[in-house]
Amino acid sequence: MSVPSASSSVSVRASAEWAGSCHHRFFGETGRWFWTSTVLESSIVQPMPHPIILYDGVCGLCNRLNQFVLRRDSDAIFRFASLQSPFAARILTRHGANPQDLDTVYVVVNHDLTNYDLAKVTHADERLLPRSDAIIFVLKKLGGLWKVLAILLQLLPLRDAAYRLVARNRYRVFGRSETCMLPSPEYRNRFLDI
Repeated sequence: MSVPSASSSVSVRASAEWAGSCHHRFFGETGRWFWTSTVLESSIVQPMPHPIILYDGVCGLCNRLNQFVLRRDSDAIFRFASLQSPFAARILTRHGANPQDLDTVYVVVNHDLTNYDLAKVTHADERLLPRSDAIIFVLKKLGGLWKVLAILLQLLPLRDAAYRLVARNRYRVFGRSETCMLPSPEYRNRFLDI
C-alpha cells in the first residue's frame, strides 16, 4: 500500500468509494498538515482545509494584519472573513464564542467549507484559536523567521494579557473605518464573506 507524496495532486471527493473516515494527521514533505483516509484498500492524502482568519473588518490593525499575511502567504494557505459577517457568526456560535465580541482575532482550523451554510455541522477536528494562539498559528504557517518569532511568542507568560491591551486600544492607535475594507481583485477569492 503506497501513500502519494505531499506534493502530488490528489483530488478526494466524498463518494460511495469512501470506506473509512479521515482520522490520521501527519506532516508531509512541505510541512503542511495532511489527512489520511482509507478508501477501499488504499490510502489517499488530502490537504488540510484552508485555515480561516476571522478579523474585525473595520479595524485598521486587523486590516494591516490581513495585508501582512497576504503579502507573505505565497502558497495562498489562508482564507479570511470579517467578524461582522454571518459566516463568522455561525462559526463563533457553534464554538460558544460571542459573535458580538470584536476584540478578538480568531483562526478556524480544519473548517469544512462544503458545510459552511449548516450552523450545527462541524468537522470533528475543527478548532477555533483565539487571540495570541491565532497569531502564533498564523506566524508558524508563514514559516521562516516568522515561525521563529511564533516560537518565541509562545514562551511569553502574559501573551494574552498583552493581546487584550493592544485590542482595547487598537482603534485609537490604528484607526477605524465605517465599513469593511474590500481586498484588491487579486486577493478577492480568498475572502469568504464578500
